[in-house]
Amino acid sequence: MTSHTHHTHKTGWLRAAVLGANDGILSISSLLLGIAAAEVNTHNLAVAGFAGLIGGALSMAAGEYVSVSSQADTERADLDLEQLSLKNQFDEEHAELRDIYIARGVEPILASKVAQQLMEKDALGAHARDEIGITDALAARPLQAAVASAFSFLMGGIIPLLAAILAPKTMLIMIITIISLSFLAILGAIAAYTGGASVQRGAIRVFVWGALVLAVTGLAGKLFGILV
Repeated sequence: MTSHTHHTHKTGWLRAAVLGANDGILSISSLLLGIAAAEVNTHNLAVAGFAGLIGGALSMAAGEYVSVSSQADTERADLDLEQLSLKNQFDEEHAELRDIYIARGVEPILASKVAQQLMEKDALGAHARDEIGITDALAARPLQAAVASAFSFLMGGIIPLLAAILAPKTMLIMIITIISLSFLAILGAIAAYTGGASVQRGAIRVFVWGALVLAVTGLAGKLFGILV
């Protein structure tokens, strides 16, 4: 008997963790590159990077929590509406579920029996899954997403910050750029592998967009340093 592994159940925490780490590396490295290009001293560079790291992590957590909470609120509202319909219009809800299965290719008589048996066991669960599209694997989990985002932002952002603190001033911009892009590529590859997608495509995609962001930010910092 053959077996295979699905990855959809990972999308909730994986999305938040990848987004947080990616944003941590990009945000902090961009901040540091912009400041370094303006020729600010190392102490001020480190202070700005640390402040950006803490503020960014908290911002990611708050934003992710609010966003996913809104999704959770919508899901709960849909489930409440479905529960009310099941209470007042049970036969109509049975017919609706039956028609969903018929549309998927199940014979009408069998579809009716399947809908009946599923509704006898868990009517709300059957409609949540097959009518609304809400499953345990994909359900919104605000706190999990917030914690994953904040922690991964810190882990991602600390990389360019340490590089900036430890690098010689004459090689500061080059080292921040190389280390940040390297870790972005690794992150993209890991995320793709964990999600069952193409590792090469994931690494290249993150690397290219990261390089573009860093180039634009460094240029902006350089121009600002000249003008001010």
